[in-house]
Amino acid sequence: MLFGGTSSSSPSPSSAGRAAPRVRFAPSPTGYLHIGGVRTALFNWLWARKHGGTFVLRIEDTDQERSTDESRKVIVDALRWLELDWDEGPEVGGPSGPYFQMQRLAIYREFAERLIARRRAYRCYCTKEELDAQRAAVKARDPKAMWRYPGTCREREDHPDKSFVVRFRAPESGTVTYEDIVFGKVTTPNSAQQDFVMIRSDGVPLYNFGDVVDDVTMGITLVSRGRDHMVNTPPQILLYEALDYAPPQFAHLPMMLAPSGEKLSKRHGAVSVAEYRALGYPPMGVLNYLVRFGWSFGDQEIFSRNDLIQKFDFAQVGKSDGKFDPKKFADVAFEHLKRPDLTPVRRYANMVRPFLEAIGISDPDETKLLRAIPTVRERARTLREAAEAMHYFFRKPIFDEKAQKKFLTPASALRLAELKALLVSVSPWEEATLEAAISGWLASKNLAIKDVAQPARVALTGRTVSPGLYEVLAVLGKEESLARLDHGIESSSA
Repeated sequence: MLFGGTSSSSPSPSSAGRAAPRVRFAPSPTGYLHIGGVRTALFNWLWARKHGGTFVLRIEDTDQERSTDESRKVIVDALRWLELDWDEGPEVGGPSGPYFQMQRLAIYREFAERLIARRRAYRCYCTKEELDAQRAAVKARDPKAMWRYPGTCREREDHPDKSFVVRFRAPESGTVTYEDIVFGKVTTPNSAQQDFVMIRSDGVPLYNFGDVVDDVTMGITLVSRGRDHMVNTPPQILLYEALDYAPPQFAHLPMMLAPSGEKLSKRHGAVSVAEYRALGYPPMGVLNYLVRFGWSFGDQEIFSRNDLIQKFDFAQVGKSDGKFDPKKFADVAFEHLKRPDLTPVRRYANMVRPFLEAIGISDPDETKLLRAIPTVRERARTLREAAEAMHYFFRKPIFDEKAQKKFLTPASALRLAELKALLVSVSPWEEATLEAAISGWLASKNLAIKDVAQPARVALTGRTVSPGLYEVLAVLGKEESLARLDHGIESSSA
């Protein structure tokens, strides 16, 4: 018999209320983590952090054909990268586990048996062939008609030896009304419902039943999710009522759409967290862009993490869907990279290291890295660009052929030799001191900075485009700068 055992892990209805909010993010591990899902996780996480509540991560892995361990790891890694930490869930544990649905089948069996005993659910023995025949008969009468299960097994005698699913006994009259935090009062007639399947013949729950049981046993007080789930809310509320539990609050969020107005998907460009991480977007830049999909705080566009925790409120969540704007996304991410108040230099250094390693710089000097970041952060729009823009600080420059031919000439070797001789005595080796010494030398020779800057830049970096000469010298340090000027002089004389 499918439902032979019971579990005692579920709390009583009276224990569901909590002083602080308990919210959850419940992704399915069937692929990449969509940025729309991240927006949902973010809103829940902010609400929990703002009110000292609990953020639960639950993995809905009932789609056994598509759920994979790799996808579970992708979800966990993405949330950790975004620093959306969870208080209960995988790798953390907690009092309401397990946090994977396929490990909770005994709990679903207990709740299903409870509803069967109350005649709020029943075992359905209809075969696939019988159901297909019913659908075909309905379509034959009216090709546009939607088939609804006619309640064939509502009063059938139990046959525990036969294969069955468990269906909810939906009320045939009345309405479901709830107050959505975002959309206000929502009313749905029960005549729009049918006797939906709660648990399949293999004992695995379908979405609505699994979600309700999990939210009940985990004490979830607010369910915040995309408005595409509003169709699921009335049958879920019927389940809560049938189980004698008060439903949680609901907050349905506006949708994230493609520029064309369609549902945002891969065919519209990068939509997974992993893609933006690989492109070199900073985590907070990603979250800052996503939080503005449906939520606003006056005219403010850029937020720090603490800023968001303090200011976020569902009262400022609107009803209108938004269209994804890749350019705006990139601009917001860049704003976070270039502002030291949003991304302090040491945090920037930690974030750019993997991109330096990807181009062969596995152990950059920490002091030099911290000095180099301010020279690129105003121009490098991603961490990948930043790594490319500063790589010459950490390895000997390879001269651009055209730049070498144009600027490292025998004539320029004389200037570089004079510059090197000047720099030998400069102390302390700081940008302001270097600028004063070089400016005085140029004035004494009746020269302009352009007369020496380009040959020196090529000698120091291998390229014609770089930060200012004084910045480059300060980052490289005295010993390395003098050695590179020597190499430039030798290359000029060749």
